[in-house]
Amino acid sequence: MTHPQNPFPCQLTRREFVWEMGGGFAGLALAGLMHENRVFGNGAVFPAPSANPLSPRPQQLPAKAKSVIFLMMNGGPSQVDTFDYKPVLQKYAGQPLPEGKTFINSGGRKVGFLTPSFRPFRPGGESGLLISDFFPKVREHADKLAVIRSCHTDSHAHGSALVAMNTGKTFIGRPSLGSWAVYGLGSENQNMPGYVVILDKRGGPIGGQPNWSSGFIPSSYAGTLFRSVGDPMFDLRGPGYMDLAAQREQLDLLAKINQEHMDARPGGQDLAARINSFELAYRMQAEAPAAVDLSEETPQTLAMYGVGQHPTDEYGRNCLVARRLVERGVRFVQLYSGGGHLEETWDAHKSIETNHGQHAAEVDQPIAALLTDLEQRGLLESTLVVWGGEFGRMPFSEGPGEPGRNHNPYGFSMWMAGGGVKGGTAYGETDDFGFEAVVNKAHLHDIHATILHLIGLDHELLTYFHQGRDESLTDVDGHVIRAILA
Repeated sequence: MTHPQNPFPCQLTRREFVWEMGGGFAGLALAGLMHENRVFGNGAVFPAPSANPLSPRPQQLPAKAKSVIFLMMNGGPSQVDTFDYKPVLQKYAGQPLPEGKTFINSGGRKVGFLTPSFRPFRPGGESGLLISDFFPKVREHADKLAVIRSCHTDSHAHGSALVAMNTGKTFIGRPSLGSWAVYGLGSENQNMPGYVVILDKRGGPIGGQPNWSSGFIPSSYAGTLFRSVGDPMFDLRGPGYMDLAAQREQLDLLAKINQEHMDARPGGQDLAARINSFELAYRMQAEAPAAVDLSEETPQTLAMYGVGQHPTDEYGRNCLVARRLVERGVRFVQLYSGGGHLEETWDAHKSIETNHGQHAAEVDQPIAALLTDLEQRGLLESTLVVWGGEFGRMPFSEGPGEPGRNHNPYGFSMWMAGGGVKGGTAYGETDDFGFEAVVNKAHLHDIHATILHLIGLDHELLTYFHQGRDESLTDVDGHVIRAILA
């Protein structure tokens, strides 16, 4: 019998309640087994926390590209001064933006007058793609490029826009594009990280580590910061008094103790990821320093990248290291141009000519060399190269006599080249002034979906169960831009 003040829970007897609760647990176990065997669909099956998280996995889709090199122009390059020619700006120079163009002007800065491109555009290659004189070397590779001129994003502020371009959302805590790529495909080289990030020596992007974080998926898939000079990581080498054999014994003992801890507390991921990071660091001691050792390169190759020359030395080294990394099976490499804030990045508020003149001169020759080098080595077909920033810039100045431009999330340009991309093409359009995307608009989720597709991942099937739902990079949004596929 039950006490009158303690009725049956949910109008059930105790035995009924316990029986139904037990049936629910059995159902959860059955659902898990059915999911692993893909009874519910075609979702990918990824390794358990205790398995090697970087073990290579098959592509979900047939694709040529195996690796990605993302050339991130931190600060927001101007589309109307680089890859989106707008002759109408010359015709209406000095006039205000037409009425009806509503927008949020980032930072409350002054709104000036329509301003033409600061440098001429010229056709490149057989395709005749119009590319600015800010990028004369890249223009020589016009027939390799698929320029997307209708990109748009969700924020006009650097911090949130950078996080969005890297993770798909404007708030921190989500896995980055590189993390999703390595989570989906693993890595072909078990002695190197699957995802490497090389920052500008002037500093990292606003927002910092969340831009290459693994978010809520295991930390084994987070980006690893590399340096292109000296040891790629601090404290990579062990202490001088301990050789590799002694380190191996130490790691084996630590792994045994940690495994006993995990066996008593199954399901944990953080400790498993830490164990894997120890093992990876041990294996990296031999291979990682060689990856950044440019003494193995010929003088001709170093000169092609601009290594040892001003102002191309740093980004030339970074691009050359990126080639050496994908050559060694690293899945995703991201190179930042511009560090810190304002004029140290592509954030050209004061002067497009001065700012873009400096930063484009630093990267134009190295990027062109990277495309040449990848092609000569037979790596371009298996490497997707992506260029872009977190947003673009306005077609008008910041005030009378002010030669800078403010942030523009409404319409900007990016390009892709290499594995699976149709070169010599332009996709989408902004309006006559280069202000907003109007034809074949490409949201950042479309960009992400296309990148994943080109490396053999379906953005709708690449999911991770988190807090009660299957999370994805594009969050049930995004479309593959098939017009740029070869």
